[in-house]
Amino acid sequence: MNSSEEIALTGFSAGRSAMRMGPAELVQAAAMARRFYLEGKSKIQIAEEFGVSRFKVARVLETALERDLVRIEIRVPAELDAERSDALRARYGLRHAVVVESPDEAEESPDPENLGEVAADLLGELVAEGDVLGLAWGRSTIHMAAALDRLPQCTVVQLTGVYDAGTAERGSVEAVRRAAQVSGGDAHPIYAPMLLPDAATATALRNQTGIARAFEYFDKVTVACVSIGSWEPGISTVHDMLTDEERGHYASLGVAAEMSAHLFDSDGRRVGRDLGERCITVEADRLRRIPEVIAIAGGRRKAAAIDAVLRSGLVTSLVTDTAAADLLMAAGGPPSPALDRRDPDSE
Repeated sequence: MNSSEEIALTGFSAGRSAMRMGPAELVQAAAMARRFYLEGKSKIQIAEEFGVSRFKVARVLETALERDLVRIEIRVPAELDAERSDALRARYGLRHAVVVESPDEAEESPDPENLGEVAADLLGELVAEGDVLGLAWGRSTIHMAAALDRLPQCTVVQLTGVYDAGTAERGSVEAVRRAAQVSGGDAHPIYAPMLLPDAATATALRNQTGIARAFEYFDKVTVACVSIGSWEPGISTVHDMLTDEERGHYASLGVAAEMSAHLFDSDGRRVGRDLGERCITVEADRLRRIPEVIAIAGGRRKAAAIDAVLRSGLVTSLVTDTAAADLLMAAGGPPSPALDRRDPDSE
């Protein structure tokens, strides 16, 4: 039985309604409930033990619930919102959705740091020994890596260049090293900026030995962690690296979100493909082939961007907060399921 669920067999203290059952019935019902809920025995096994039909066992268990002889409590840690998580998973067709409670005063802040802590636990749960883990640049992925305390042995590869090569030791390069250290696996960092002045410079860097070696692992990545940015100052790395003229150009194309230097409009379609030619980053079609892509993003200011990226079909799982989740659930029009991994450029 799941450790987050608790079964309370209340016996004779179950209340007046339960006492309408005779003592023998109560004892038998309690015994059957214990076998079924606590010991994990099947109804057929219980029927054989007590010499009754499995249909009677089913009736007894149903009556035990109706009359409060058995109470079922589902408990998760206080910081997790199970109801919102399940609703968000269903709405977007995600494999996993984890919604974290956010303090009221943090609702306007993008990517609360506790998202990284929860994402670290999720990563420890999803990564298996021998996997190849890919980490894209982002504040949330850096927080996640810092919070890691367990990870099966795996290879860790950097999926994007860094925001500022001068801060590599405190950014995505260090995140890759940290994850590899925790897992005991090999690290493949990328010592290069994410955005270059032109496509020729980006191509030359991609051909450098160390960067080319990291790129060779992109097709082998089985689990990836990415961040999401909305198209505004301080919340999108790419936005902040561009000139005013370039920002205006991409804004005219309807950009609403960016992820790993890929731009998306509000319907999840990729726009501004020319930007990718200047970037050191994993290509969108390679991201689409990765079995598990976990996005870590939250805050009210990022809700529309999260919605756009989820609609792209590139993400399979999400770690977010209640502030963003409530806006995502209220977003207009049901999105296409992310697990279809559809190609938004084909529409």
